[in-house]
Amino acid sequence: MEDVPPQADKREEFLTARQLAELLQVSESTVRRLAREGRIPSVRLSARLLRFHLASVMSALDGSQQKSGRRRNPPHEATDNPQLSFEDLM
Repeated sequence: MEDVPPQADKREEFLTARQLAELLQVSESTVRRLAREGRIPSVRLSARLLRFHLASVMSALDGSQQKSGRRRNPPHEATDNPQLSFEDLM
């Protein structure tokens, strides 16, 4: 049987920009631009190192963290919402 420290189960996994870009099927520069614009959450470890929490990024892209109580617009309607969605990436 393998000994696993109790905090190992609680540890969150963070991705590099390259790993996230591969999962989202976009370029690494797109991931960095979205983070710079504040459209996806990121953690800056140093001046050059960024990390991304996958669940938080997916929530931001899905629009589930909208600040207003409005219902989401259908994907084909024009909107003033700067929130990026999966439709924007495809």
